[in-house]
Amino acid sequence: MEERDVIIIGSGMAGMTCAIYLKRGGLNPLVIEEGAPGGQLNKINVIENYPGFVHTDGPTLGAEVYDQVENLDIEYLYDKVTKVDLSKEKKVLYTAGGKELKCKYLVIATGRLSKKLFNDDDRYAGKGISYCALCDGNLYKGLDVAVAGGGASAMEEALYLADICKSVTMIIRGEALMGDQSLIDDINNKKNIKCVYKSNITEYNIENGKLTSVDLDTGDKLEVSGLFISIGSVPSADIFNVDKEKGFIIVDNECMTNIENVYACGDVIKKNVYQLTTAAGEGTTVAYSIIKKNKK
Repeated sequence: MEERDVIIIGSGMAGMTCAIYLKRGGLNPLVIEEGAPGGQLNKINVIENYPGFVHTDGPTLGAEVYDQVENLDIEYLYDKVTKVDLSKEKKVLYTAGGKELKCKYLVIATGRLSKKLFNDDDRYAGKGISYCALCDGNLYKGLDVAVAGGGASAMEEALYLADICKSVTMIIRGEALMGDQSLIDDINNKKNIKCVYKSNITEYNIENGKLTSVDLDTGDKLEVSGLFISIGSVPSADIFNVDKEKGFIIVDNECMTNIENVYACGDVIKKNVYQLTTAAGEGTTVAYSIIKKNKK
């Protein structure tokens, strides 16, 4: 069984920031990530509120932070943690790749997962169902697509797709769009974006392995080649047996959970503000807490 000083699960803004500060503080963290470095950053089309960047995008910012991780020679493992044992002084992790790892300090920075419309949505992956316009939008260039959702993230998805696709239909459960007025104005000013209110998708229609249309509870059928689901997210914390509230991990002012030497930061924790700036701050807080404790 391999052993590390610190293991960080997740490489979004919080996880990578924590790794950078730990390494500079003399510890050797291992970052475990099942996807691309940056986490949810890779799904953000426009960022205009991160200090030092007047205008950037998620993948670019994520890549620049990851460059810092690489330059510090921080160990990085592409794998998925499937099980953890937090009952002993040294925490044990098991991965999908068959690794068993042990650490004194564990940092949970797993972020959030996109909500699904239906429990079996995964079976339609690659057949026209997507959760990321920035990732998959170009696959539907010049075609008709739909976005499920009416919040800020859904509007950002729709605006990005409108510059690529022939038309975008927003399928909105409520009676109005919800978010900044500037986003709502942008949606209303885009000629190829249409909003359908008080509607829910009831069925995907797949022919020859591809999405051809979706059925609505209004009785209408909407012919589209792609559906981008943006109806919110849930914390990715199911495997961790720590105190939670509504799925979010509860931490103290040093971002430690109810279990000694198990920390959490970023979108997976219960807090008031979910922003890149707060995620970076929490990653920093965790790192300094571990560095200080490790010196005792």
